[in-house]
Amino acid sequence: MNKIYPSAAAALAGVTQDGQLMAVGGFGLCGIPEALIDALRDSGTKDLTVISNNAGVDGFGLGKLLETRQIKKMISSYVGENKEFERQFLAGELQLEFTPQGTLAEKLRAGGAGIPAFFTRTGVGTVVADGKELREFDGHTYVMERSLVPDVSLVKAWKADTSGNLVFRLTARNFNPAAAMAGKVTIVEVEEIVPLGALEPDAIHLPGIYIDRIVLNATPEKRIEKRTITEKVGA
Repeated sequence: MNKIYPSAAAALAGVTQDGQLMAVGGFGLCGIPEALIDALRDSGTKDLTVISNNAGVDGFGLGKLLETRQIKKMISSYVGENKEFERQFLAGELQLEFTPQGTLAEKLRAGGAGIPAFFTRTGVGTVVADGKELREFDGHTYVMERSLVPDVSLVKAWKADTSGNLVFRLTARNFNPAAAMAGKVTIVEVEEIVPLGALEPDAIHLPGIYIDRIVLNATPEKRIEKRTITEKVGA
């Protein structure tokens, strides 16, 4: 089966539709599927619930989909550095399900492993636990969290072979493997595609069984988030 598609738009065709639950890999701007996000914006697909650690920044990454109002809800652990996100949320225009970062990662991992729910102490006694089942184990209270199984996952890897076996580069791995495993359909954007057998088996981070479609983006922009500080007078 040929998994390679000529463009990001072609890779999304027939897969994405309005109202889907979608996972997007990345952490901040590190390891985000830039070309797939742009193609999703251009497709006009709307009313999306997006699972991602955060929603990019203004004008880049998932921030582009916020600007076009294609996202109706975010399931995230961090929402800083995006003024449009803040504005939409405070105005009641965007739904938000805050999820602790480790819990979010486990929700995706469990979804990919076929585990419907799990118990964790994280969030007990806070709004995170509101409306959820609580249970005692060994003298401690745990909250039950449901796993996440997105209709579509969009992820970024460094390199793929033609079967979809993936290699991630350094910290760009982040949420990408878990998002890829959890998706009912997973589309990956890579910087290089090599023949089957070119990757050493021990070097493969994620087997191709989880990948349905591959698109090449050999020259991603790869923006870098930089810390900004304000100098104190007299310091």
